[in-house]
Amino acid sequence: MMTLIPGAPHWLAATFAISVTIVGALLIHRTAMFVGTRTARRTSTVVDDMMLECLSAPVRWLLVMFALSAVAPALDLPEGLQIAWRRILGLVMPALLGWLAIRLLGATLRIVQAQADVTVEDNLRARRRRTRASILHRVATFVVVGITFCLMLMSIPSIRTIGVTLIASAGLAALAIGAAAQPALKNLIGGLQMAFTEPIRLDDVVIIGGEWGRIEDIRLTYVVVRIWDDRRLVVPVSKFLEESFQNWTRETSQLLGSVIWYLDPAADIDRLREKLGEVVRANARWDGRFFNLQVTDSKPDAIEVRALMTARDAAIAFDLRCDVREAMLAFMRKEMPEAFVRNRADLAVTQPAANSDG
Repeated sequence: MMTLIPGAPHWLAATFAISVTIVGALLIHRTAMFVGTRTARRTSTVVDDMMLECLSAPVRWLLVMFALSAVAPALDLPEGLQIAWRRILGLVMPALLGWLAIRLLGATLRIVQAQADVTVEDNLRARRRRTRASILHRVATFVVVGITFCLMLMSIPSIRTIGVTLIASAGLAALAIGAAAQPALKNLIGGLQMAFTEPIRLDDVVIIGGEWGRIEDIRLTYVVVRIWDDRRLVVPVSKFLEESFQNWTRETSQLLGSVIWYLDPAADIDRLREKLGEVVRANARWDGRFFNLQVTDSKPDAIEVRALMTARDAAIAFDLRCDVREAMLAFMRKEMPEAFVRNRADLAVTQPAANSDG
């Protein structure tokens, strides 16, 4: 038996050695983080800062476990304690490695999000990168958790032995589980498909189920749509892959908005067109690309007049349409009342003369 402290009891020597090992590992970690932080501050990028922040905690405890594993043979522990130590090591080391992998995935996602700025006017590429990174991050995290859990179970001999005896029935169990979890698996596979086909991206403006909103979050099995009035619509991923929906920002965030009025056939269209130009040009929400006014349909008692105007995104286009609609209605109400459809006849009621007797 190796005696680490001459003349001291074995348990005291072992406790002292373990304490020194833990403190030494923590000091090494603290020194390394200090040097890494000082070095990261001198660089212009935030990548190294995010990596250090995310990996600091799991690396600390991994260093402690590696140090304890290295000093364990020198402690000359009893057989029972050695078995217990191996069991603990078999459970803790996969958990710490899985934690490290998950934090590394999280750091990678944060770096992608930091480099993909969605606040710029043309943020299509940034939204594409964020969407793909978000979905792949969740898939990779799911895989890492599964592998970590399996490795932890494999470290327990009794469970490993039971697993060998049940391997013959694993096929039937997999079929049963697959049949029971068919909707979940369908959405899970749909989430992977969505990461590469990209029918939607984060912050896309969509109309689905008759609701207008923005894609707020994309999970493996469902998508959260933020409705215009701050409600949240939770939609299965498969719905975006199997059913039709409107995506207003699929290729670009720029949109063409429309406003429709039903007016009297005698309305002066040229005058309305001239007024529309004044209203649109004076509105700061117009992006300067295009506008026009046309008669798009004719009915026995009214004509359909449509105005088109462009804006740089869906939210601004909606506000621009409201502004134009209100301004044109105010103009017609004050300057062109004859433009409104007259669908009620003006009736002159004549009172009959009173009959007088005598």
